[in-house]
Amino acid sequence: MLPPSVSDSIAQLQRFPLEIRDAYRSFRSTGDIAALHMVVLAVVRDYMPQPAETPLTDEMRLIEDLGYDSLAVAETVFFLEDLLQVRIENKELLQVRTVGELRGFVTRKVEQKPPAAA
Repeated sequence: MLPPSVSDSIAQLQRFPLEIRDAYRSFRSTGDIAALHMVVLAVVRDYMPQPAETPLTDEMRLIEDLGYDSLAVAETVFFLEDLLQVRIENKELLQVRTVGELRGFVTRKVEQKPPAAA
């Protein structure tokens, strides 16, 4: 059985495809960074103001290419904070401009997170 925080987070992913929920479970149970990246990309796609016709690439700019505005960025960040149980400061986020930078940033935040108390 998964700890309550993981179960709560999976509930937040109900609107996402099963493969994304499975990737999240994999990340939480094994620390698989590739699975984390799948989840982050799914969240980026879900919060995009305008649906993309093409697959997301690391070079795509959140604002210029994907149509993000400050509200969409804030919603995405709040969701990622809750889902991954990390704190993201506004000043940190200002440095993130592309999908790849966001994936790298989220990965660093997760890796810096102190381990959960037993």
